[in-house]
Amino acid sequence: MRELTAELAIQDSPFARKLAAFVRLSHHDLSVMSELYGRRRRFAAGMDMIHQGQSDQCAYVLASGWAYSYKILPSGSRQIVDFQIPGDFLGLRSVLFRTSDHNVEPITAVQASEVKRRDLLDAFANNPRLATAVLWAASRDEAMVVEHLVDLGRRSATERMAHFLLELGARLRLIGAADKKGFDCPLSQYLLADALGLSAVHVNRVLRELREEGLVTFQKGRVTFDDYDAMIEFCSFDRGYLDHDGPLLT
Repeated sequence: MRELTAELAIQDSPFARKLAAFVRLSHHDLSVMSELYGRRRRFAAGMDMIHQGQSDQCAYVLASGWAYSYKILPSGSRQIVDFQIPGDFLGLRSVLFRTSDHNVEPITAVQASEVKRRDLLDAFANNPRLATAVLWAASRDEAMVVEHLVDLGRRSATERMAHFLLELGARLRLIGAADKKGFDCPLSQYLLADALGLSAVHVNRVLRELREEGLVTFQKGRVTFDDYDAMIEFCSFDRGYLDHDGPLLT
């Protein structure tokens, strides 16, 4: 009975919902995932979970709350690489590399499941389906980084913001935390500025322009798509790189 309860709990988790976009999860998959999901920790906002340069770093699966990964340059300046939402792996490279190559800091209070290197490697060795699903998730995250490079290099500031908000909405819809009307979002203009290569003043101006064009409103922690289809057309958003169209591995 306890195993069945754990399996039902993991089946409804953001982690399982995300992986289910690629692999149809079996009872055995869910059982292995529930074991990985069991060592739960809490972190306060602003308290780094993963430290750049640290060795023997564990990974985490985010169960609730938001976080962001970032790099600190020798000058002390910061570049946000990406934002993490429930269901995402945090620091997967930190488990496989000898030292962590980035930091992860919670934006809100978070709960996360601690995953140690040995547990992860054992799970992959004994469950190739789960390993393949996690590889898919890592590949999708890499595809998002490619799009972010295109954002910084070739899209205008307004297109960059529109594309980012649509991508974030698609990621949240996958775990049941958004719809085409919008989503709750705890990101400040300063965080958006660091991630999108803009100043906070520029972020404010860009959001105002998008609102005045009747595309999207971001106010009081809520993103509202005023015209979802027009927003997609405006920034040529093609969600194909997110690969959310249903399981390939059954």
